[in-house]
Amino acid sequence: MEANSFADAVDSARRQAFVGRRAEIAGYLAALAGRSARRVLFVHGPGGIGKSTLLLEMRARGRSAGRVTLLLDGRELEPSPEALTAALPTGDARDGAVLLIDGYEQLAPIDGWLRRELVPSLPARAVVVLAGRDPPAPAWRTDPGWRPVVAVHPLGHLDDADSAELLARAGVAPADRERLARLGRGHPLALALLADVARTGTVPETLAEVPDLINVLLESLSRDAPSDAHTVGLATCAMAWLTTEDLLRETVGDAAPDVWEWLCRRPFVVSRPTGLSPHDLTRDVLDAEFERRFPARYRSLHRTIHDHVLAGIRATGGMDRQLLAQHLAYLHRRSPLTAAYHLLRASGSAAVTPARPDEHGQLVAMVERAFGATDAGLAARWFAEVPEHLNVTRTEDGAVALVYHVLCPSGSTLEQQDPVVRAVLDHVARTAPTRPGERVEIARFLAGLHERQRDPHAVLAGSVTSIINWSTEALAWSFLTVSDTGYWAPFFDYLGFRPLVTVEVDGQRHVGYGHDWRRFPADRWWELMAEREHSGGTGPPPDSALLPPPLDRAAFAAAVRAALPRLGRPERLAGSPLLGTALGGDPAALRASLLAAVDRLGAEPRGERLRAVLTRTFVRPAPSQEAAAELLGLPFSTYRRHLARGIDAVTELLWAVEIGTIRDPRTGAD
Repeated sequence: MEANSFADAVDSARRQAFVGRRAEIAGYLAALAGRSARRVLFVHGPGGIGKSTLLLEMRARGRSAGRVTLLLDGRELEPSPEALTAALPTGDARDGAVLLIDGYEQLAPIDGWLRRELVPSLPARAVVVLAGRDPPAPAWRTDPGWRPVVAVHPLGHLDDADSAELLARAGVAPADRERLARLGRGHPLALALLADVARTGTVPETLAEVPDLINVLLESLSRDAPSDAHTVGLATCAMAWLTTEDLLRETVGDAAPDVWEWLCRRPFVVSRPTGLSPHDLTRDVLDAEFERRFPARYRSLHRTIHDHVLAGIRATGGMDRQLLAQHLAYLHRRSPLTAAYHLLRASGSAAVTPARPDEHGQLVAMVERAFGATDAGLAARWFAEVPEHLNVTRTEDGAVALVYHVLCPSGSTLEQQDPVVRAVLDHVARTAPTRPGERVEIARFLAGLHERQRDPHAVLAGSVTSIINWSTEALAWSFLTVSDTGYWAPFFDYLGFRPLVTVEVDGQRHVGYGHDWRRFPADRWWELMAEREHSGGTGPPPDSALLPPPLDRAAFAAAVRAALPRLGRPERLAGSPLLGTALGGDPAALRASLLAAVDRLGAEPRGERLRAVLTRTFVRPAPSQEAAAELLGLPFSTYRRHLARGIDAVTELLWAVEIGTIRDPRTGAD
């Protein structure tokens, strides 16, 4: 049909580009046809989500149905009854009229009048659509008179099919649609702007390449923050997987309650039982803008969030711990597994939990599909003998992925019968043997229901359990064993793990990627990961950053005996073999650890006498051992026995620190 005016041509082109919003259009058409009693429709959502586009489509359909249709913009009206009344049709034109109001949040001061007087005064056939950023006031939904008349439509993002259709109708080449759809994340305005950029011949890889687009989106989000604390709070919400008020206290201090309430009111922020999160596109835009404008503060904020989450993992347990581990995994948005994490977020919630005994059969079958019969038989035996390290990713469909860790020594004969575990332990024994009390962790089985080791739910299970183990367990070695090295090798390179073991089982090649925590301890490794979370980077830590090979138990005890007499002259500790162990990297730190261990003895049963003997011998030494015995009022033979027992006790305490059984020699805390 030929357009009668320029406006008709614009409307026609606009309608040809319209996609999606089926539920909203269906409800509107039912109201127009009198098939539905719901004649007052609320449409709400953040800026750029497509409210205005939807109202324009509704106006066209209302006119096509022969109805007098009026589209008003609340941003262009004075929020008063007089101004709105003057804009409405009069006389017969009111009968069956369709009233569409965009920017309804601007008319909030007269919402009560509109509900009590204006809408009730309209003819019964009238249809009213109110579109704004905020949900309707509670009275629209709770009043028994309005409840059957009102329909509320939260306007969400377009799904993948509608996103692709929007880009196609905008003239984007088929080869470019997937990349742009990924960047646009279903946000109509972003997709339209990306399509406009693509038509110039430039197809961006990231939003950072199109700062003008980011500026338009920021304007559409109306993110003007009332204070610097609110700006930082918004950046926190964009960077963190879930933002809690506790996290805000770390990033904005005493302003946390006010910032929390403000964030809850943002139309692009979703409030969940466990915290706040923005839509992914909004997150990307805000995150990119904060990094561009305040790079130093961005880095500092990222580190604050990282440290807060890591401390939470170490301080909590159960589901809280696994949620925090997911949070920490999400901070690795520049890792090779980023796509898998995004896919999981888009597909809904999933939790990593211990497997139930009744699930063992289906999990063994999952292992068999991924690795074959021999591995399945080994898995069945491991699950039966040591079930506590079997975890699954659980969705509404049940257990959809598994991960199983072996912690050696496990007490099971399977350590020698499982060829993968045996090969790992043989490598450790040849290269850097474990010492009494130390453990080796091996992620032995990892598989998903649908895509084996590439299944995003398997990625989640492996990531969450490893993060928890590495941040809470005392480990000498960690190994991650996989057969799909093409998928996993880049990620292990990102983690700094090296391929150290290769084993064939049923003709399938298993590669074990390992890390010796004694040479690059967990705290240093988390520092490295915090940096890679922010800027990327791959490869193992440089050799210059590695600590010396670990001392065995006898050499450690000899070094402690040699160090204690040097406490009075700490400069003489400079050549101690204990430097570079968990006791400290420099003489001052080593001396502090030794002194703390001596003090710690005083809290042990009958330990005060031992502490006093060590103090008089090494910390505030008497001129001789005989003089020390005399000052303590002890026979010399008794003094010598106490001294030997004290040295042994301090050595045991420091050894526990060295192998990670306890972290703080002052309290014995693990």
